[in-house]
Order: sequence, then C-alpha cells, then structure tokens
Amino acid sequence: MAGLIPCESSALTARRSPPANPYEVSGFYDTAIAAGRHREVVGGRWDETGRIQMEILRDAGVLPHHHLLDIGAGSLRLGCKAVPYLDPGHYWATDASREILLAGHRNELADPDRLNPRHLVRDASFDFPAIPDDITHAIAFAVFPHLPMAYLRRALSNLKRFSKLELVLFTVFLAPDAPAAASPVRQPDGVVTHDIRPPYHLLQADVAHIAATTGWHVLRQDRMLPRGQVLFTACPA
Repeated sequence: MAGLIPCESSALTARRSPPANPYEVSGFYDTAIAAGRHREVVGGRWDETGRIQMEILRDAGVLPHHHLLDIGAGSLRLGCKAVPYLDPGHYWATDASREILLAGHRNELADPDRLNPRHLVRDASFDFPAIPDDITHAIAFAVFPHLPMAYLRRALSNLKRFSKLELVLFTVFLAPDAPAAASPVRQPDGVVTHDIRPPYHLLQADVAHIAATTGWHVLRQDRMLPRGQVLFTACPA
C-alpha cells in the first residue's frame, strides 16, 4: 500500500535488539550456584571489591552500632566483611535472587550464626520488603550499572521511608556529556558502557536530578573504583 514503510525482517530486528541483562536470564543464578560460581557471577575482583566497599563504609563513618542495608548484595561480597564488623543483627541484605544471598551465607561467612537468614531478603524491584525502620546506612555497589535509570529513581524514592537513614552510598557509570552519552563510552578501567543496554551509563546531571526529585542531596566522591564506577553519597534533603 502506498505511503507505508515496510517492517524490517524479524531477523534484522533481533540483531538490533539490545542484549538481555544476564542476571534476568532464567536459571542464571541456579546454574552458577550449582557450579560453585557464586562469587564470579556478582563480578570479578571479589576480595578487592569487598575490601573497597568496607573502606567506603568506614570512611563514611559507619560504626558497629549502625544498621546497614546492603542493596544488591549478591553472594555477600561485602556482607562477609560487614557482618563481623557490625553489632549482631545490624546487617540486612537484598537481592533479586535470595538463592545467591543464601549461597553467600553458606559459603562466605566465618560465623554463619552471626547473620540470621531472615535478614536476607529477595527484592527485585527496590521495594525493601521486611526491612526494619532502624536502618541508618545503605549501600548499592555496582547495582545500578546493570539497570535502566528508572531503578535508581525507584530505589531512592522508596528509601525515603526509612526515617533514621543518614546516608546512602551508590555507584554508577558516567558519560562525560549528552552527545557522548548516545554512544558507547570507554570507562577509565576499560569497561565500555551504553545508554540503552547494560552496562549503563548516566550523566552526572541525571543523577543530580533523580536525587533532587526524590528528596536527596547528592555529592559525587572523587575516588577511583573498580571498573571505573563513580561513587555518590546521598543525604536526606
């Protein structure tokens, strides 16, 4: 029919479609856990990254009496260090897969009895179900690079319900400016990031806008992190 533009072939459309986030593939966690790869699937540099996360928390003033929420905690890369540091019962963790959290509990804690498995909560949508109101600090390390921007907005918005929350720490990849953001960006550590498929990058202005509209005052921290991620801290506005 005149005036209509023919549709592309399904094969061409499939080739142009962004690749799926591997964490969303059915059976991804089950296969990895069964193969003993609970560390590898949450990213490389296991011990190094866990140490950096713990250093970030200490530098931010987190003390044993504080109550920590570890968002996207995976197989407890941070948890295996934070649980012995914090007072008993003061560590909570969420992840899209509770199975990966439990794999960390089984394999990575020096004293598993120090962490009640009830504190390991499945949460794929940042609703923070069953997390108590006494949380004072939250960290989401290497979580939002795997997700579209709306998830950062949702997380910050839902974190506002924690009235005692003093500080949120999170990492993202950044693009230098809007024109560059439309193309792949090679990060300082070599990772190539994208605007519409993972790993995602944002503009610093995006982060500031999302924080402001959800009730947070956000600051960029000058600290080189694994993969070239950028650390932000958010305080209640």
